[in-house]
Amino acid sequence: MQLNQSHRFCTAPMMDWTDRHCRTFHRLMTRRGRLYTEMLTSGAILHGDRRRLLAFDRCEHPVALQLGGSDPRDLTIAARIGEDFGYDEINLNVGCPSDRVKEGRFGACLMAEPALVATGVAAMKAAVSIPVTVKCRIGIDDQDPETALDTLARAVVAAGADALIVHARKAWLDGLSPKENRDIPPLDYNRVYRLKASMPHVPIIINGGIASLAEARQHLAHVDGVMLGRAAYQDPWRLLTVDPELFGEAAPFTTMKDVFEAMLPYIERELAAGTRLHSITRHFVGAFHGVPGARAFRRHLAEHGVRPGAGPEVLKAAIALVGERAPHGPIPTFASLAGGTFANAGIKGPRENIGF
Repeated sequence: MQLNQSHRFCTAPMMDWTDRHCRTFHRLMTRRGRLYTEMLTSGAILHGDRRRLLAFDRCEHPVALQLGGSDPRDLTIAARIGEDFGYDEINLNVGCPSDRVKEGRFGACLMAEPALVATGVAAMKAAVSIPVTVKCRIGIDDQDPETALDTLARAVVAAGADALIVHARKAWLDGLSPKENRDIPPLDYNRVYRLKASMPHVPIIINGGIASLAEARQHLAHVDGVMLGRAAYQDPWRLLTVDPELFGEAAPFTTMKDVFEAMLPYIERELAAGTRLHSITRHFVGAFHGVPGARAFRRHLAEHGVRPGAGPEVLKAAIALVGERAPHGPIPTFASLAGGTFANAGIKGPRENIGF
């Protein structure tokens, strides 16, 4: 059971963040990382505007579609539709702890129903030729993570799952909000390492609280891949070092300014198709953290990018406000930005089920 080495580094599916504009931006910084969509429910795909929900730029490959759902028939149809749209992987969400997904019988609550998850995986595997993977937690509520994770992992692997992506925290469906579930349950990376040791032939990707590529390299001594969420989104410049540091290959571009220059043709095409500039530039606010002029860059985008008719000249003017010096000192962590980059930019966070 082998997956493409792009699973060595992945960016997490994050609601309201990893849309097609974000993924195109991220792809310009790493050729090798695997990108994931926001979670889409099987019901939305079956009954909604499929082109609006599923369309993506061909430059995004390899890109995976994350599904939420539990009905094997619906998942099968949604997976087949995803394959027809050109996605490289179908990923089933068994980790999101929000009330909405609990009521809809998908997400983390499915940790309590491993047989049902396995049935869904088997149905999707029979329907598509691309990999089917599962993203889960180490357990929920009062479950023993040793038993819960092993039971789910072995069930879905027996059903044909090609890989497991494990967020190394429990999800507390009773007592914690989705936001609190991102940080309060303690991380248990060793539990994921033990899973890998017990299933050596199964690709295991670790997720949760990984704040830098230095940390990613440490995890790669124990598992097959790492998945970054908030660190990759809020400090996108980190992605410029993914290919050199994790794959031994040259980065697509050497500076963020080069990335934005390459992004302009995409922006121009999207604006011509009716997309508002802010829908794209909202993903750029962390691009120059630590560089002189970063605050002016963010402010200019916040003030001018939302105006009707805003065009590429807004981004060009914002970039012109940024100095040439690279950030000094250690790479900042997500925690260090809590009152900084995003607060100063006036940017709100994503919906509460980010990064599961």
